[in-house]
Amino acid sequence: MTNNFQVVLGKGGNDLALIYEYMENGNLKEHLSGKRRGSTLNWSSRLKIAIESALGIEYLHIGCKPPMVHRDVKSTNILISKTFEAKLADFGLSRSFLVGSNTHVSTNVAGTFGYLDPEYYQKNWLTEKSNVYSFGIVLLEIITGQPVIEQSREKSYIVEWAKSMLANGDIDSIMDPNLHREYDTSSSWKALELAMSCVNPCSTERPNMTRVAHELNECLEIYEKFIKRSQDANPTNSMGHGTSFISDTPSAR
Repeated sequence: MTNNFQVVLGKGGNDLALIYEYMENGNLKEHLSGKRRGSTLNWSSRLKIAIESALGIEYLHIGCKPPMVHRDVKSTNILISKTFEAKLADFGLSRSFLVGSNTHVSTNVAGTFGYLDPEYYQKNWLTEKSNVYSFGIVLLEIITGQPVIEQSREKSYIVEWAKSMLANGDIDSIMDPNLHREYDTSSSWKALELAMSCVNPCSTERPNMTRVAHELNECLEIYEKFIKRSQDANPTNSMGHGTSFISDTPSAR
């Protein structure tokens, strides 16, 4: 999560603003949409950002006393530092649970369209699994590079689009084409299956954030082993699979 922020009062003393530490690389959405200098995050960097974001949400759930629900987890609220460390931001809609509350908080719906937990939207019941659903949408963005809502697609909502693509069983048609297939199928399939479990319409069927972070770590470990095997097999052709955070988009030929 972001830290070192200040609350600033306006001249009249009634206007409040949060000023965060400067995050040189903007937010995750900018990188996934190609708005950051024509470069794209590689698969390893995407997984690391997902892990750090998941750990930030997990801290809200089990590290805060009382526990908190963010209520507005989305790719524009995941900020990227100079060293490409991800930090969760914007806690203006966050809600805490009473000590001993094990079910939900009844509250008016707040958040961003497309990221909202359908159970929360329908029942006004806010739970930790509401954050899990929103994070699942972010994870689908990370994997596919697709907008959450895109009217030009046959399935405009990213969840429905992903389900329709999964029916074909072709991982390459789902993965972000800006990755140029620089990923391995085991790691990408596991990440995709995790994302789909997070956006399960039934909240009790979703994993908790501890499980999400653990499985994302496994995705990264699988990929790193794949890279090591590739480098050992062909040490003269291992460029492009290193530890750099971005890979330049090839120029048109």
